[in-house]
Amino acid sequence: MTNVYWSAFTMNNWNMYLAATEDGLCYISSPNRHFSELKDWVARKIPNAQLIENTDKLGPYVREVYEYLQGNRDSFSIPFDLRGTDFQLAVWNASTNIPYGETRTYSEVAEQLNNPKAVRAVGAAIGKNPVLFAIPCHRIVAKNGSLSGFRAGIDVKKALIELEEKNQHP
Repeated sequence: MTNVYWSAFTMNNWNMYLAATEDGLCYISSPNRHFSELKDWVARKIPNAQLIENTDKLGPYVREVYEYLQGNRDSFSIPFDLRGTDFQLAVWNASTNIPYGETRTYSEVAEQLNNPKAVRAVGAAIGKNPVLFAIPCHRIVAKNGSLSGFRAGIDVKKALIELEEKNQHP
C-alpha cells in the first residue's frame, strides 16, 4: 500500500492541498477547491493508497510553492512522483523547459514533441497536470495569446503569468 501524505496550504486568498508520496510531490489542488478534489485524484491515480495528513513531511514542498507564489523562486528543486501517460509526461516535461516569465503556444509544444497535429492533445495534457505551479503548464497559451486549458481556471493561469512577468529576473 502506498502512503500519500498531504497538507493544507494557504497563500493570500488561495487555499490548496499538497500531496506527496515517498518519491516526491504528486498533487497540488486547484485553489479554493474542496479536499475531495485531492481525494478523488488519489483514488483514480494511486488506488488503495492511504491518505495521511503530515505537515512536517510536506514542509519542503509547501516551502517551495510558497516561495514561487511570493515571486522568490523561478524553478523547483523538489522531487516529483508524476502519474500520467507517456504523452502527458512529455508535455509536462516540455513545460518545465519554458523559461520563467515566458510562454509557448500549444502548437510550439506539439512541434517540440515531433507531433505537430497533437495541439488538442497538448491542451488535454495540460488540463491533467497534477502539480499546478511546479510543473508550469500555465506557460502554454493559445496561438493568438489567449489563455485556455488550465485545470485551476483561467483566472489562476492569468495570475501566474502576471506573477512571473512581474518577478522576471534579468
